Amino acid sequence: MHDSARKILAGDLRALSRAATQIENRNPKADALLKELFAHTGKATVIGITGSPGAGKSTLVDKITSELRRENKQVGIIAVDPTSPYTGGAILGDRIRMLGHHADPGVFIRS
Repeated sequence: MHDSARKILAGDLRALSRAATQIENRNPKADALLKELFAHTGKATVIGITGSPGAGKSTLVDKITSELRRENKQVGIIAVDPTSPYTGGAILGDRIRMLGHHADPGVFIRS
């Protein structure tokens, strides 16, 4: 198993962040990593949140995260605005609303 995959499966958030960057940048190495990790997927619940600016997306995600953490579940938040014509900028880029989770090792936030 590739070292990056092993680190991600062990919960290394830096390795996960580096992998996310490779995927975002469409690095060819990311395909091999995703193929390795695929066998370990399928156990997560995926929730998509969308809405107009100011609709409360960040607040809702913060509340959902708090509840899931109370249940001792791990949470990954990937915040992307697919409508951005330039960078795919973050919908939830303003992490101020989720400051209560920034130091929680059970919460991964990427925007």
